[in-house]
Amino acid sequence: MTDVMDDAALQRLYDDFAAANLKPLWTEISNLMPEFPEPEAQPWHWAWGDLLPLAERAGDLVPVGRGGERRAIALANPGLHGRPFATPTLWAAIQYLGVGEVAPAHRHSQGAFRFVVQGEGVWTVVNGDPVPMRAGDLLLTPSMYWHGHHHAGDRAMAWLDGLDIPLVQKLDAGFFQYGDDGIEDKSTPERSRSERLWAHAGRRPLSALADSPNSPLLAYRWAETDASLAAQLELEDEDEPGVCEPGHAAIRFTNPTTGGDALPTIRTEMHRLRAGASTGTRRVAGSAVWQVFRGTGTAHLAGHRFQLAEGDLITVPSWAPLRFEAGTQLDLFTFNDHRILEVLYLNRQESAGTARP
Repeated sequence: MTDVMDDAALQRLYDDFAAANLKPLWTEISNLMPEFPEPEAQPWHWAWGDLLPLAERAGDLVPVGRGGERRAIALANPGLHGRPFATPTLWAAIQYLGVGEVAPAHRHSQGAFRFVVQGEGVWTVVNGDPVPMRAGDLLLTPSMYWHGHHHAGDRAMAWLDGLDIPLVQKLDAGFFQYGDDGIEDKSTPERSRSERLWAHAGRRPLSALADSPNSPLLAYRWAETDASLAAQLELEDEDEPGVCEPGHAAIRFTNPTTGGDALPTIRTEMHRLRAGASTGTRRVAGSAVWQVFRGTGTAHLAGHRFQLAEGDLITVPSWAPLRFEAGTQLDLFTFNDHRILEVLYLNRQESAGTARP
C-alpha cells in the first residue's frame, strides 16, 4: 500500500511540476547531457547537377526584388523538420541572378559570404564597394554591412551563399534593414577598393591600425588560393613540411587585422587533395558544409558513401566521422561553426582514435 501511495504522490508531484512549468532534471538528464553529441541534422548530399536546373527554373519564374529580396534556394537538411537550414547553426543556399538583374541592397545581423563555383559577371556592392565575383573567389558580407548585387555579364550566374542565420535566430539577435531600391554604384571595376588597400600579404596600411572583428578584405581571389595550395604540395615533393597529411594541402581564410578567422562566426577553408590521395578519418564537435570546387572523389561520412562531382555539397553533423578520397585532383571549399565552439571552449575533435579537447 505504501508503494502505491508513493507512486500516486509522485505522480501528483510531477503534475504539479507541469502546472508550474517545471521539469525535474532526473527525468531529463539523458536528453540534456548525452554521452556524446546526438545531432538532429543528417549527413546529406546535394548534387550540383540537380541544384542548378532548379535554380534556372526559379530564374524563369521568380522575380528578384523587394519582399523575397534574393532568389536564393536554401539547403534544407531532412533531419531538421522542414526548417531551411543546412545544419542547426549554418545556412547554405544557391543564389541565382539573371543577366541585367539587380538584387536590392539590405543589411542584417547575420554574417555572410559568397563562394563562386562557376561563372562571372556579377558585382556584389558591399558598403558601397563594388566587388567582382568570379569562379573560385570567396566574397565576404560581414554583419550589418550594406550589400546588393548587380549582373553586368552576358550569362546568368549561380553561387553558394553561407550565413549564420540559424545561430543568430537561436540567440534572438537578428536585425534587418532595407536599403535603397536599387544599387547606387553599378560600376564594374576589375578590383575592389578593399583589395586595393588590404590584398597585400604582410603589409598593413598605417591608416588602419585598429583591429576589426570582421576582415576588411572583402574578396579572397582564386588565383592566390590556388597558388597557396600548389605551393604546399610542391614543398611536400621537396620533402619540406607544408601539408596537413600526405597529398593534402589546406588554407584558412583569415582577417588581416587579427590573424583570426575572416568572419567571427563562420570559419572558411579551402582544401586540395592530389589524385588518389585521401584524408584521415576525423570528427569534430560542431557542424560543417563542404562544396566541391573542382574534381571528383568520394566522401565517407558517418556510414554513408557519397560520390562527389563539381559543385556538389554535403552537410557534416556534429561529431560525424568524415574522410575524403580523391579520384582526380579534388579542390574542396568548406565553412563551419568550429570557431564559435572554440570561443566557448566546447571544441573537441577525434582523429586516429584519440580525442583531444
